[in-house]
Amino acid sequence: MSAAVTVCPHPVETRTPRVPENLAYSLTLPAALASPAVARSAARTLLEAHGLREVTAAAVQVVGELTACACLFTPSDSVYLSLRYRDDALRVSLYDGHPRHTHRRLAAACDARRRSVLLLLACVMHACEGEWGIGGSSESGDGTRLWAVLPRAGARAYGQTG
Repeated sequence: MSAAVTVCPHPVETRTPRVPENLAYSLTLPAALASPAVARSAARTLLEAHGLREVTAAAVQVVGELTACACLFTPSDSVYLSLRYRDDALRVSLYDGHPRHTHRRLAAACDARRRSVLLLLACVMHACEGEWGIGGSSESGDGTRLWAVLPRAGARAYGQTG
């Protein structure tokens, strides 16, 4: 009997193209002063690679603000960044290890403090007609999720001003 020889079936033509709809990345970053700059650089590279250059100005600002806030509040050694493009919008999520407070007033005070740190983010999201928020992680007791949904049209217009 002779052994069959096979060839790896991954020619360049069958690879998934880098289009906006295929943008789905996650990064774990150290909770360090340099991480917002790293996150902005990675976002810029990923957006340009997926044909989303026109949203880069707004998106990089959003990613940097959310990353800085997560790094500031987390008691953990790292934060988790997720970038997804769905329904003509960039979805940015940052997860940190700061647990959500169970006491209503403590939770409100903590959210108010985060919102005060994110004033620039709020302005960018308003200008882009996007949405953002603060909430619990999908896993119970697993920290806090900061998120933003940046519509492509609003981010494009934001990049054309100024």
